[in-house]
Amino acid sequence: TKIFDAIRKKYLVLNPEEWVRQNVLQYLLQEKGFPAGLIAIEKGLKLNGLQKRTDILVYGKDGAPLFMVECKAPSVKINQAAFDQIGRYNVTFKVPYLLVTNGLQHFIAKIDFENERFSFLKEVPNYEALKN
Repeated sequence: TKIFDAIRKKYLVLNPEEWVRQNVLQYLLQEKGFPAGLIAIEKGLKLNGLQKRTDILVYGKDGAPLFMVECKAPSVKINQAAFDQIGRYNVTFKVPYLLVTNGLQHFIAKIDFENERFSFLKEVPNYEALKN
């Protein structure tokens, strides 16, 4: 079974993590007004000499990374390891908004780099409300 990825414009094998990624992607596009042209799926990065990929990376209108999503399969519990993973990726991208989800649980954090703190949000802000 396959699912269509509207950003990459191709059909992909529908595994549990891809199901979560595509549902989050549609939520961001349809409910939160995120522009499709500013979204990258599986954006590559180098981390300690290893090639890694983010699940979803959203850019601001200025071209700077703004919002990152880490997707897990619904059977995977959201734990410290998931936060550590997206935190390591954020050393590279330095985005102010992070979302970790398994499709059933969702954790959205706003990063305050200046004060070296973060706070959890109750929901994903609309794209226009994000600090661009």
